[in-house]
Amino acid sequence: MSELDTILNNEPGDDETITLGHYAEQAYLDYAVSVVKGRALPDVGDGQKPVQRRILYAMNEMGLRAGAKPVKSARVVGDVLGKYHPHGDQAAYDALVRMAQSFSLRYPLVDGQGNFGSRDGDGAAAMRYTEARLTPIAALLLDELDEGTVDFTPNYDGSQQEPQMLPARLPVMLLNGASGIAVGMATEIPSHNLREVAQACVTLLKQPKISNEELHAIIPGPDFSGGAQIISSRDEIAAIYAGGKGSLKARARWIFEEMARGQWQLVVTELPPNASGQKVLEEIEELTNPKVKSGKKSLTADQQNNKASMLAMLDAVRDESGKDAAVRLVFEPKSSRIDRDEFVNLLLANTSMESSVPVNLVCIGIDGRPRQRDLRTILEEWLVFRTQTVTRRSRHRLDRVLDRIHVLEGRMLVYLNIDEVVQTIRDSDEPRAALMTRFNLTERQAEDILEMRLRQLARLEGIKIEQELEDKRQEQLKLQDLLDNPSALKRLIIKEIEADAKKYGDDRRTVIEEAERAIIETKVVDEPVTVIVSEKGWLRSRQGHGHDTNQFNFKSGDKLYATYECRSTDTLIGIGDNGRVYSVAVGGLPSARGDGQPITSMVDLESGTHIIHIMAGPSDSRWLLAQIGGLGFSARISDMSSRQKAGKQFITLEKGDVLMRPVPLFEDAKYLAMLSVGGRFLVIELSEVKSLSGGGRGTILMSLDNNDKLDQLIPISEQGLTISGIYRNRQVDEILALGDLQEYIGKRARKGKQLDVRMKQAVLFPVI
Repeated sequence: MSELDTILNNEPGDDETITLGHYAEQAYLDYAVSVVKGRALPDVGDGQKPVQRRILYAMNEMGLRAGAKPVKSARVVGDVLGKYHPHGDQAAYDALVRMAQSFSLRYPLVDGQGNFGSRDGDGAAAMRYTEARLTPIAALLLDELDEGTVDFTPNYDGSQQEPQMLPARLPVMLLNGASGIAVGMATEIPSHNLREVAQACVTLLKQPKISNEELHAIIPGPDFSGGAQIISSRDEIAAIYAGGKGSLKARARWIFEEMARGQWQLVVTELPPNASGQKVLEEIEELTNPKVKSGKKSLTADQQNNKASMLAMLDAVRDESGKDAAVRLVFEPKSSRIDRDEFVNLLLANTSMESSVPVNLVCIGIDGRPRQRDLRTILEEWLVFRTQTVTRRSRHRLDRVLDRIHVLEGRMLVYLNIDEVVQTIRDSDEPRAALMTRFNLTERQAEDILEMRLRQLARLEGIKIEQELEDKRQEQLKLQDLLDNPSALKRLIIKEIEADAKKYGDDRRTVIEEAERAIIETKVVDEPVTVIVSEKGWLRSRQGHGHDTNQFNFKSGDKLYATYECRSTDTLIGIGDNGRVYSVAVGGLPSARGDGQPITSMVDLESGTHIIHIMAGPSDSRWLLAQIGGLGFSARISDMSSRQKAGKQFITLEKGDVLMRPVPLFEDAKYLAMLSVGGRFLVIELSEVKSLSGGGRGTILMSLDNNDKLDQLIPISEQGLTISGIYRNRQVDEILALGDLQEYIGKRARKGKQLDVRMKQAVLFPVI
């Protein structure tokens, strides 16, 4: 058998042979780890991804500190690629450009000269045209590099050394945020205010047991580079910080400018993250001049309504952003009599001027492991990193001080015996050994003396040497105290953090003020209606209740699925075969004069999925959602409602399982009767059915044998139920009171008993 056959057949070969499956698994894991740790995720220590760290280090080595003359970006990119980062030049340049954009980073680390793009999506000029140097705040990452604070590792070809980490003096990851997609995980860390983060670090050092509430009071929320306003509540923000994941609601900030003759205009001055003036203009153009969607013959009702609403209020919009104002979008109303709040609400609800900001605090910790962390853990881990950095710096400085003291002690000995030292050097063939023997010097001291020029030996002044020795010994005591006394080390860290906060800190830009999300409410007359649903998902509504279902006509091949007597203000819910739920307002359904419209034209279905069940009712009405495998739970219409046309995932379907038709739970229902295909019957208390407002898979309602399935389930009151079926070729009904059902009443997840009835094709109905 050949070696390839051995690999493909997963059979052992010689010691150098591995299976194809093992090789593929190992190769994929190596790739995944490389992407996670070497490309996409920031490190909690310095907050940088590898490419960013290499750019900063390369620029520092090139002498491009703040105040230095900037050089062409191409030179920087060339150094980064040639020495540290053997990847594409465009990828490295894109990273450098982002580090220079004030609208991307809260505290830019690169000072860019030339065209570095705009928040409207305009790209930067080619690297041969732009120039770059470091900003003053980049010193927070680079100042202590040569003080033994971090480990260095060989570069990709072993010709250079590069730092594994930068010795950050503040948690830059929180200051500038980060965004990246790795393998199996992603990160979205928003930017924060430097003063607030620094204060939180100081407070944690002073009070390690501070509560999360007090910590969140110090850092009330993100601070975006573009300002804007966070409208999420403080409790929501605190929950996101505590869990490490969530979504914030942010909106633009604006002013009203008064004009002549009572006219006014709305001017937007700040936009939330991921929004731009160009994007807002494109969204308004799409609303006022919509295009027919693919597969449609005409504009949808939503498109027509949005167009009419926008054109009725908005007269003109223009982008006046420029050098004088980073963001200035001007909106002119049709008339000065238009309500200003309604005008703003219309724009917020229909554009990215109000949007969600994802938060996912995933990073690589001090243990080298990538995972999701809460805000407190991130700050605590960074403080551990900073403590280790300052400890290493102090030890490095102490070693240098001890070496200097050692050298000065040798020089003092030379000063006291200058003539004899000179004579010894002149008379000896091996002056180093002779000095070491004659004056009991170490090799380091003897080497220092021999490297000095003769005139320096003659000019050695004992007073200066003694003064420097005294200074160095005092410095030695201080450094040794830092290493021996954790409290002294903590005080130094606090002092340095406070000094950096004072030097580099600035005021908060983003306002945190809770507000309701902007919603365009369509006024609907509250009246009784009957919702008519066909088997193929066509919807329509008819005024009033009590209609004869036999009068309803349907398209050829279609028939009635259900009718729901409800109000025009209620909600209709469609359930997909993948467990996703979709909402449609009952007041927006077409009238019953025609055949109606399919639900597929009212929602955005995922490709390959179908609507299998439809229900309608008040938002507080409760429904039972069960699978034929026996799992189920209850939920309200309001729990399943979603503002998104794409719906939301709500029901977790077991593999191979099918969702049964939803069952409404009426007010007097106290029990739930269940009948399996195999004739097993079980009655449980309705209180045992779990209510899941967030959806899920539910719990086991009835335990079933392998080949059995749940067939019917109905809620019943204390009046019992009716069993309808065929007995001796005629339809019969049998009413079973609650007392007659005692032998079938049991606990949830039991198998029940065989239903003792003589009729065939038994169907259960509640007695109301």
